Amino acid sequence: MPETPEQSAAGRFDTVLIANRGEIAVRIQRACRELGLKTIAICSEADRQAPYGKTADSFLCIGPSTAAKSYLNQDAILLAARLAGAGAIHPGYGFLSENAAFADAVEKAGLIFIGPTTSSIATMGDKISAKRAMMTAGVPCVPGPDTALPDDPATIERIALEIGYPVIIKAAGGGGGRGMRVVPKADVLHEAIALTREEARKAFGSPSLYMEKFLQHPRHIEIQVVCDDHGNAVWLGHRDCSMQRRHQKVVEEAPAPGIAPDIIQSVGLACVQACLHIGYRGVGTFEFLYEDGAFYFIEMNTRLQVEHPVTEMTSGVDIVQAQIRAAQGHVLNLNQGDVTCEGHSFECRINAEDPETFLPSAGVVTHLALPVGPGIRVDTHIHAGYKVSPYYDSLIAKLIVHAPTRAEAMTRMREALAGTEVEGISTNIPFLRALFEDGAFARGETDIHYLEQWLKLRRAA
Repeated sequence: MPETPEQSAAGRFDTVLIANRGEIAVRIQRACRELGLKTIAICSEADRQAPYGKTADSFLCIGPSTAAKSYLNQDAILLAARLAGAGAIHPGYGFLSENAAFADAVEKAGLIFIGPTTSSIATMGDKISAKRAMMTAGVPCVPGPDTALPDDPATIERIALEIGYPVIIKAAGGGGGRGMRVVPKADVLHEAIALTREEARKAFGSPSLYMEKFLQHPRHIEIQVVCDDHGNAVWLGHRDCSMQRRHQKVVEEAPAPGIAPDIIQSVGLACVQACLHIGYRGVGTFEFLYEDGAFYFIEMNTRLQVEHPVTEMTSGVDIVQAQIRAAQGHVLNLNQGDVTCEGHSFECRINAEDPETFLPSAGVVTHLALPVGPGIRVDTHIHAGYKVSPYYDSLIAKLIVHAPTRAEAMTRMREALAGTEVEGISTNIPFLRALFEDGAFARGETDIHYLEQWLKLRRAA
């Protein structure tokens, strides 16, 4: 009798190297343990005392403190995987998580990359090819051509006029809020393109740009998908990530408030069809701008996202486990009809930074008190005595709450923030507490520009 896909996948790997650090390393390690998998943790010199190293089956230092010589050192990571006997590598988010060359190197080394295929990463990592793929699949996109901007100034001017000002110039290989510039009128168009090309070349290794309509007051809405290798895909509801500072998310929530179910349903199904169209595997997130009842695709993140917990809380699906199971070759264990999102969830990103200037704050955590109780979850790697390094992103914890309604979830988050104490370093907790007292935010009357405007008013007061 031939093996079922489940049976044939059972031995693909039993040990996972976690090619990341911080709270996401802890989160992945927990998911692996619950699936009965061994874990290999890696670290830089700065992270030798990381607590997740003590709970891993193996813990290897792979390089100096700087990320370029450790967490971004592909050769060092692959060597560590070989020495420790890993069968798979989980990249987490950031670092090498969306690097198609790294995914390809992992596969060529005879290991499993816990993420999509190299071709999917390459297709969706280039914003122009991603837009083209989404248009083909019927996913609504921001007005603008699905081609790179030419060099000819006159042609560029014509494209901008056809789209209509204001427009936004973006790096084709960009991400993380970098490599983009708003152009309000024609007389600054060429200067903006020259500046953005140089930024793109330095940051992403390619000067390729594209142009889209700049929407005035959109919200940032995301749709989470999970896919297997057997032609199955589902979407797990939606979340609102509009509370952003300098294009960086600060607070996320699920579901996105005030969006009609029939509208989001059609977009969610279009995302599933797009995944099937490109042969996507694992977890991913479609990001949209939403304005005046319409959705516009902007990009797809081909990895686990920082804000995945709010979708886990509302859908009841362990997204990290689903990602690992997909890499093992298992058939997706739920259908779209099984997905029922309940209640409301918020996530606050707690950063080691000054709450007024937002400058990073390194140092030793001298005291830590974290909230506990029904509907409260904290994802973190820090503890009293932990040394926060100046070398990496300032995220030190994620505070997540869940409640039956948005209003109740907001109240629960206020209480959870009040019960969170971190001493020895500066954090953005005072800023988050103030934000959750804001009336417009409480009413869901915000867009992606709201937080920046709110901060300007606070500084002026």
